[in-house]
Amino acid sequence: MPSYLSGMPRLPLFPLSTVLFPEESIPLHIFEPRYRRMLAAAIEDRHRFVLLPPGPDGADPTPGLVGTVARIRAVQPLEDGRSNIVVTGENRVILRFAEAVEGGYLVGEFDEFLDRVDTEGVSRADAARLSALTLRLATAVATLADREAESEYSVEPATLSFQAAALVDWDHPTKQRFLSIRSPAERVARLLASLPGQVARFEARARVHQRATTNGTGKH
Repeated sequence: MPSYLSGMPRLPLFPLSTVLFPEESIPLHIFEPRYRRMLAAAIEDRHRFVLLPPGPDGADPTPGLVGTVARIRAVQPLEDGRSNIVVTGENRVILRFAEAVEGGYLVGEFDEFLDRVDTEGVSRADAARLSALTLRLATAVATLADREAESEYSVEPATLSFQAAALVDWDHPTKQRFLSIRSPAERVARLLASLPGQVARFEARARVHQRATTNGTGKH
C-alpha cells in the first residue's frame, strides 16, 4: 500500500457510516452540494479523500477516529450535478484535526494508523485456513450477484484479513471495530471465528439461487 502521508498531511473528509477496508473497492453516490465540492477538490489534488464515520448523532468527526484513504478510481457525473463514483481503500489513518473550509466540507490532518508487529504472528495453518474460507465466501457472494468471483487474494495475512472482512456480512459498528484492530493475528483470529458460519450461510443461499436460475435443470 502507498505510504505517502508524511509531515502535516491534509485531505478532504467524507463522514459516512460506511466502512472502507484497505484494498476494498466500493461505489458511492455524491449528492450533497458540499460533498460535490469536496469531490471536485479531491479530483483536482490527488484523487483522494478520507472516508471515516461521523461523530455522535451525526456530528463532525472527532480526533482519534480511524478511517481509510479512499482513492477515486472512476467518476460518473450526472446531469443534475450528482456523481456516482468508485473508490478503493488505501492506508488506514487516524484523525488528528479537522476544520471546515470555504466549500463547506471538512479537511483534516492525519497520522497513518499502522499495524503493530505481532510477537508470534499468524501460523501457516491459520493463514491457509483463512485463504480457503475467503475463496469459498467470495465464490458464494459472486454466485448470488451473478458475476465471476475474484480469484486473486493476497498471501500476506495482514492484507488478506481486510480483503476477507470486506466480504463478511457485519454491521457498521463491528466493521469499524475491525478496521481499528492493529494486530494482524487478532484480525485473523476474529475472522476464523466468524467465517465458517458466514460461509455456510452464503453457500446455502448460493445453492438456492443457482437452483432458481436454472429452474432445477442444472442449465441456464
